[in-house]
Amino acid sequence: MINIDYNSNRAIYEQIYDEILRLILSKALKPDDRLPSVRELASLTKINPNTIQKAYKSLENDNYICTVKGKGNFVKNNDGLINAHISKQSESLKEILKSLKELSLSRNDIIGLVNEILNSL
Repeated sequence: MINIDYNSNRAIYEQIYDEILRLILSKALKPDDRLPSVRELASLTKINPNTIQKAYKSLENDNYICTVKGKGNFVKNNDGLINAHISKQSESLKEILKSLKELSLSRNDIIGLVNEILNSL
């Protein structure tokens, strides 16, 4: 379910966030699906429960999941979820493209770089 790269420079809670988000966006986790409890996921992954809780809190803050007291964490039933994610990623991409332009890369160089990355996926 969740893959963690312990050699990555990314924080473990960010990797958990990304993995759960990937499962939600790919519809492997559907609206109203219950996520494993913090303790369950901590036990399965051998990761500190506080780290799991931090990932869940970030997902909740970003409106991907909700917490129901006494019942657990659930995928939000939000039709605009994918559009919201695309919008958020577009903003990130915009910042990256802006920084590449500031490095004096031409439009063609940037497009070439994007095509190279897309072809590698």
